[in-house]
Amino acid sequence: MRKSMVVMVLVSALVAGGCTWVDMAPGASSVRVIDGSGPPAGCEKRGEVEVTVKSKVAFYERNQLRVREELETLARNEAIGLQADTVQPMGGPMNGSQRFAAWRCGTARRGAAAPAAAPATTGTAQTYPLGG
Repeated sequence: MRKSMVVMVLVSALVAGGCTWVDMAPGASSVRVIDGSGPPAGCEKRGEVEVTVKSKVAFYERNQLRVREELETLARNEAIGLQADTVQPMGGPMNGSQRFAAWRCGTARRGAAAPAAAPATTGTAQTYPLGG
């Protein structure tokens, strides 16, 4: 009986570890996530947010990519309330928590209306949430 209970808890933790627990709020999909290399030019800082998700379920460590994705989704959700259109990590995730700066860069900084720029050669990357 005790052995089957332990097995059931472990299986539940493994199954739950693969699930995404964070849903994107309406409007948050338009909030972009930029790298933390420095403040974005021409943007107004709207504030800072700290977001937290479970990084462990019982004794099981969740997939760190999934944790990072959920933290970014939560930061994007919070940005809407600050009237920000861009979030920037202020450091890496630690124990399921991460701080983000929220910026309002305006539509001129958001792609389609902006003039085409030369391809970046600095190795920057933009992240997008994975379906799940």
